[in-house]
Parts: sequence; structure tokens; C-alpha cells
Amino acid sequence: MKTTFKNLIILIIAIFLVAGFFLLFNNPKKSAKIISANFVGFDFARAITGSDENIEMLMAPGTEAHSYDPTPADIIAIKNADLFIYNGGKSDAWVDRILTSNNIPEEKTLRLMDFVSLKEGEATEGMESEEHSHESEYDEHIWTSLKNSIKLIEAIHDKLTSLYPDQADSYTKNSGTYISRLNNLDEAIANVVKNTTSPTLIFGDRFPFRYFVDDYGLDYYAAFPGCSDQVEASASTIAFLIDKSKEINAKVIFKIELTSDKLARTIADESGAKVLELHSAHNISSDDFKNGVTFADLMERNLAALKEALN
Repeated sequence: MKTTFKNLIILIIAIFLVAGFFLLFNNPKKSAKIISANFVGFDFARAITGSDENIEMLMAPGTEAHSYDPTPADIIAIKNADLFIYNGGKSDAWVDRILTSNNIPEEKTLRLMDFVSLKEGEATEGMESEEHSHESEYDEHIWTSLKNSIKLIEAIHDKLTSLYPDQADSYTKNSGTYISRLNNLDEAIANVVKNTTSPTLIFGDRFPFRYFVDDYGLDYYAAFPGCSDQVEASASTIAFLIDKSKEINAKVIFKIELTSDKLARTIADESGAKVLELHSAHNISSDDFKNGVTFADLMERNLAALKEALN
């Protein structure tokens, strides 16, 4: 009886071993292990590969993008990744130090700001000035231009295809589908702007949309620059934004994601407008992340908000 049971165990183990070898040699495709510093790189890689199974976003959903600091576990993940995607710019100032100190080869990294034409940050009338001005620095929010986002998807696609040529057909098909959706959104936003009589946006918040407004010829006024760490506006800035909102008869005062609506609400209450969110996609809320919300989904929300603000 004992011998029979022992033989049965050996037989079961043998079956599992044979099945494992069969799967190994008959499924040679290797899934990419991709690490992205921010949500945009994560989402674009997820869209291209068709899954988030082997993709990790370092920045925790719902956290402030500009104050991210990598942990030792993050550094290990970057070292072990097949590809590390990062944006570049002020928020990713920590990246160069890690890449250099850990001897991470350039071919395992992808800096997104290398693939688009960059614009310098700017301060508009009424905007709070910062003690340390960043006007001469390049604006890092390159993905807020849908045209730029398409270039970023193409860059990630090309890199992944070079790493995994056996999956090129799948990557190309998935990229094409996502790019088509962004092209449609770009056209829809352009049509909204084309039909407005007041192409000006008011932000009671930071303004990370330089590339976006330039794409569509929009004007804007905001409380703070895009990468500002300020949260309290001066009385003069608040008064200016209230007066400007009344002057253009603004229907909407915008705030960005993951920030308080206190300032936008103050301006809206005084000018008879309402507060809506325009999402910069620098990071995403925990709930949206759990629900698989994509960059394109966020831009769909932005389209709806713009229709309300400009029509």
C-alpha cells in the first residue's frame, strides 16, 4: 500500500514536470518587465503590451508627483527591470543620480522628454511669482499635448519592439488602436475650441497645461506655475482671477487632480462660475488606478469639462 502511494506521488510530480517543460518550450514569448516612474509611462506601456501584468508604476496612486522620493526597493526594481521609463525634468531630478550610481545602462532606459519639442515654463499676468523662479526651465508636462502623447507611445513602442521583436505585431496593433483613440480626442477638443467665442481658461490652481493650450490656441490665467509647491495665493492674485473671470464671463473655474478646490471655489463663488477638474495625468487617484482608468479615459473627462467651460 505504501509503495503504491509512493508511486502515485512520483507519477504526479512527473506529470507536473512534463507539463512545465511543455509550457516552457512551447511558449517562448517573454513578457517585458517594465518600470515607469509616473502614470503616463505606465499607461502607455500597458496599452502597448495589452496588459499590466509585468508593468509597475513607482509613484503610488494618489500621491503628489512633485515630492516623490524613491525607496531602496524602488531602486532595486529599476536595476532589475528590462526597461525603465521616466519623463525627465524637475520632478525626475532623482533619476540621473540613481542611473549613474547603479551603473544602469542607457539601453535599459527611456527618457520621454527626448522625443518631443520642449517649451520653457512661463508666468502669465496675475500668477504668483516664486522665490526661486523656474521660468528658464523646460516645462515637463509634455504629455498634456495629445500630439506629444502619440510621439511618446511611438517611442515606447519602438523601444519595446527592439527588446522583444517576437511581439512586434501585437505591440504595433495595440499602439495603433490607442493612437487612433487619442487622434479622435485631439480632433474633438480642437472642434470644441474652434466653436467657442471665449477661448480662455481660468485655473484656481497650478497650471501644468502649457503644451495643451498651445496645441489649440487657448489663453489662460492661473494662480501658480505648473510645478509650483505653493498652495496659498495672495489676495492680489485671488482678486485678479475673480476680476478676470467676471470680465470673460467664465462658466467654469478649473482645478487639477489631487489638490484642494478651496481656491477655485473662492473664485467661482465670487464670479458666479462652477468648479470642474481638468486632469493633467501627472498621477491618478487610488480608485481610478484600481478601476483601470487610462490616460485616454482622463482625456475623455477633460473633453467633457472643456465643452462645459467653452460652449
